[in-house]
Amino acid sequence: MTFEQGMFYSLAGITVFSAVMMLLQRNPVNSALYLILNFFCLGGLYLTLNAQFIAMVHILVYAGAIMVLFLFVIMLLNLGDEKRLIEHLGLRVYFGIAFSMGLLVELLYIFGFNSPAATQLSPASVEMGTVEYIGKVLFTKFLFPFEITSFLLLAAIIGAVLLAKKKLVQ
Repeated sequence: MTFEQGMFYSLAGITVFSAVMMLLQRNPVNSALYLILNFFCLGGLYLTLNAQFIAMVHILVYAGAIMVLFLFVIMLLNLGDEKRLIEHLGLRVYFGIAFSMGLLVELLYIFGFNSPAATQLSPASVEMGTVEYIGKVLFTKFLFPFEITSFLLLAAIIGAVLLAKKKLVQ
């Protein structure tokens, strides 16, 4: 086993552990902290796959900004009454168990019948994870979708400003 494989398996194990612990916690703040650990481990998994840009953006956006927002909302709501949070076994739980079993069978099939050639990384994967490569592809091959997205975001910002100004005037 190489160092990269060891890092991948250890990060994957910590990711699965933190995801399970996040679901099993009764305290929402502890659950959010396990989710932050999960996000950091996912960032590490991206690094083992030579996706440096995705790893850094993932850590900055999810573990930084989104989780600060989650913790702020959790502390703002003051979820102290745990009796309201308890769910009764209903149809949703049984569908969730069925879908989880289906996912487990699919994962066992994927990991049981894969060829060694399918698990090899491309030699260009080191280059593909960099900011320069993503920028080059974004502004050459995907320039038109990028510009359409920027116009849609601009229209949404203008609409939000107009709606906010209407409410202030009234």
